[in-house]
Amino acid sequence: MSEAFVVSKKNKVRQLSKKASYDIDTVKRILDAGIVAHVGFVQDGGPVVVPMIYGRDGSTLYLHGARKARVIRLLEQTDRACLNVTLLDGIVLARSAFNSSMNYRSVTVFGKPTLVEGKDEKLRAMRLISEHSMPGRWVEVRDSHDKEVKMTGVIALEIESASAKISAGKPDDEPEDYDIAVWAGVLPVTTTIGKLEDDDRLLPGVKASDAVKKLQDRSL
Repeated sequence: MSEAFVVSKKNKVRQLSKKASYDIDTVKRILDAGIVAHVGFVQDGGPVVVPMIYGRDGSTLYLHGARKARVIRLLEQTDRACLNVTLLDGIVLARSAFNSSMNYRSVTVFGKPTLVEGKDEKLRAMRLISEHSMPGRWVEVRDSHDKEVKMTGVIALEIESASAKISAGKPDDEPEDYDIAVWAGVLPVTTTIGKLEDDDRLLPGVKASDAVKKLQDRSL
């Protein structure tokens, strides 16, 4: 049986709580299915939300940005951050606007961000981030230059607390609304990875590797 995060004031899902899950494996599956995370933190007493690419190793998330970027500098200076990943699966068209909704898989993570330092540790984190969105690509490309590593900022966010929220299924209308002659149902939404497009300056005879070809024609 999978372990679960302790439910606290911080991570408790209050709206539509029946859709909540605190199961650790469920949280990790949704994180692994996403590509972009929206990271929230406080700057000068006000909220800021920034999209970032990420990778996961166990219970640690690694976030990528330019070393001098505002988000990296601010995350380095704070002792708390919140991260959300949401995958939209469908638009639910009910017989009323009130009951119309979305099908989705969503995770909200809370933790303390720390700056990853040291070339070896930073390269390890950069590889995890790369492999998250481009599996198999890291070993095919040239090694990162020292200057590139120094210019890159990586934040480690330990998952201290988290919750998932999952909505699926058909419209849930009011009993009396089922007698209304209005179409209702679900419009599925799928994020699809398409076909590769060659760069204009490829050397003659260079083809995509098997690892890169596997990235095509997938759905998140």
